Amino acid sequence: MSGALSGVTVIDFTRVLSGPYCTMALSDLGARVIKVEHPVRGDDTRHWGPPFIGKESAYFLSINRNKESVTLDFKRPEGQAILDRLLARADVLVENFRPGTLDDVGLGADAVLSRFPRLVYCSVSGYGHTGPRREEAGYDAVMQAEGGLMSITGEADGPSLRLGVAITDIVSGLFAAQGVLAALVARERTGRGQHVDIGMLDATAALLTYQAGNFFTTGEAPGRLGNRHPTIVPYECFATADGEFVIAGGNDAIWKRLCAALDLPDLAEDERFRTNAGRVAHYDELRPQLARELAKRTRAEWAARFNAAGVPCGSVRSISEVLADPQLEARQMVAEVQHPTVGRTRVIGSPVKLSATPSSVRTAPPTLGQHTETVLHELGYSGAEIQDLKTTGVI
Repeated sequence: MSGALSGVTVIDFTRVLSGPYCTMALSDLGARVIKVEHPVRGDDTRHWGPPFIGKESAYFLSINRNKESVTLDFKRPEGQAILDRLLARADVLVENFRPGTLDDVGLGADAVLSRFPRLVYCSVSGYGHTGPRREEAGYDAVMQAEGGLMSITGEADGPSLRLGVAITDIVSGLFAAQGVLAALVARERTGRGQHVDIGMLDATAALLTYQAGNFFTTGEAPGRLGNRHPTIVPYECFATADGEFVIAGGNDAIWKRLCAALDLPDLAEDERFRTNAGRVAHYDELRPQLARELAKRTRAEWAARFNAAGVPCGSVRSISEVLADPQLEARQMVAEVQHPTVGRTRVIGSPVKLSATPSSVRTAPPTLGQHTETVLHELGYSGAEIQDLKTTGVI
């Protein structure tokens, strides 16, 4: 079955993570993604490591499946001519250069959309294309700090911490994909594309959700609480006999079932703890009682009890444990692809499950320039012309 975006062509000017994550999401849904890279350097992440598999960066392999790689120096007139032919056939362009960089070579949003008005032009940058900070560079660690995430991550008496994945890059890529899809739907009505402008600081601020809501309500900036939740108790990590375990007591009904599974029925009827508001207010009195009981059994024993009782819970698992989970296998969340230089390699699958037009992992991440000649032939270039472009360093 064809993907939902089958027939949509995306020109991918992105590198590192936020932009490539967006274009990977579009490619998983069936879009043809042509990744335009510098003829010598390619995407920065081709050189990020270790680990490497042969000469291929594990980082690059993780976010560039289902794409074609074309090498092109688009700052040269011959390169711009090739790019114009590509854009004339394309539906979407995605870039994540610093604002103003592409304007200098005539490839900014206004210039491109004036020539190709049906194109959806998507930009991902640190601070967006408007505002006083638009020219500042944005990297994930900076955005986790500037966007407030680090101030609420870590133990209350410890330093601020960065999340273990580049969450601001990833969520910016997801918002970019959402914006592209919305712009494609709008184009069906209007016949015109538009500029999708994603700022990583905006995307990070959007993640603050209830933490921002708490601030708007109280005027007090939330602080770090470790694994605690600011407004739900119990909703955190506890030590068991053989490892860490998370309980999510999201409402008072779950709280009662939790107490029953813990063999602590009196706790459920204690006036201090009957309501969530009470449990939040009396957290310091409640947590030690829960911790003592949870330390008596293993994670597996508690999981069996809590799942039977309908209490949301889970073990703190390693990456190796997660990727071996039969649930992920059943959901096709680990896929194998055949790479031209490293052979069979595994990648994470797409979490978007569509019944009629399913997402798919079809091809391995490309080697640098793997598809240059094929794409140029499609654009009408002869073998001799392609050789000349190679000789002069345009491709």
